[in-house]
Amino acid sequence: MLKDGLIVKRIDHRWQQTIAAPANVQGIGYVTGKIVHLRFRPAPADTGIVFVRVDIGPRAHVRAHVDNVTGTARRTTLGTQPVQVGLVEHVLAALSGLRIDNCYVELDAPEPPGLDGSANAFVKALKNAGTVLQDQCRPIWTVEQPIFYATPEATIAVHPLEIPELRVSYLLDYGKNSPISWQVCTQAIEPSAFATQIAPCRTFVTEAEAIALREQGLGSRTKVSDLLVFGRHGPIDNKTRFGNEPARHKILDIVGDLSLLGCDLRGHVVAYRSGHEQNVELARLISQHMQSAATRQRCAA
Repeated sequence: MLKDGLIVKRIDHRWQQTIAAPANVQGIGYVTGKIVHLRFRPAPADTGIVFVRVDIGPRAHVRAHVDNVTGTARRTTLGTQPVQVGLVEHVLAALSGLRIDNCYVELDAPEPPGLDGSANAFVKALKNAGTVLQDQCRPIWTVEQPIFYATPEATIAVHPLEIPELRVSYLLDYGKNSPISWQVCTQAIEPSAFATQIAPCRTFVTEAEAIALREQGLGSRTKVSDLLVFGRHGPIDNKTRFGNEPARHKILDIVGDLSLLGCDLRGHVVAYRSGHEQNVELARLISQHMQSAATRQRCAA
């Protein structure tokens, strides 16, 4: 039986961090096809990550939290119209992977720049800006028993782990006839390894998916060489940075989506074919258990 009946528990904390100076990134948005200017700005302790739509106004902001997720179809979307921001997962992964807890992310469009479909440029900009410690603590939570979320085609779970780290394993399987091979990756998530092993890994689609997205008006200014498009014989006009780059990119997405918890998570996340829907639903389940545990601990005090 679990001690106190808790499924999750707070085990530790660390000092919060923000960036030492503003940092800018510019590029074409995948959805809008427009030039997008993104600016990271330092934020006070306990602010969290806040997206600010400067094209609408200084008060047009939405906090990056699982309660504010409004879409998970091929990307993670926060907020409601008109203050909505989509494709936030790569920016969130960069911030979370580097353990930057408080930051304003200013945008002049409803999406960040797509760049090469990875988090690499965001990580480089943030590392160049540097970080500063703040005088408030960030909680670290873990699980006492596995928490699962499953759909007919995909599963994701977080399991207890003796080592106090976040470890993510991803099994990618697009089927026997897919141009993308079956592959797996496991990675412990800490700033140095994230920056070199996960952040450079790009968004990927099959050629058929790319054609379908174009027909929907998406990626109008994106070339096949801008990200990984897999044809019958492998990437078209491109090559992979790692033999299992697609599986690594799925880990990048998971890091971004789980950052919506607003705390550090310790445990072993194991995912099979999961996407943003499953990632966010797992975050929601963990968040619910965290709220229940916090309530019980307050009542017992």
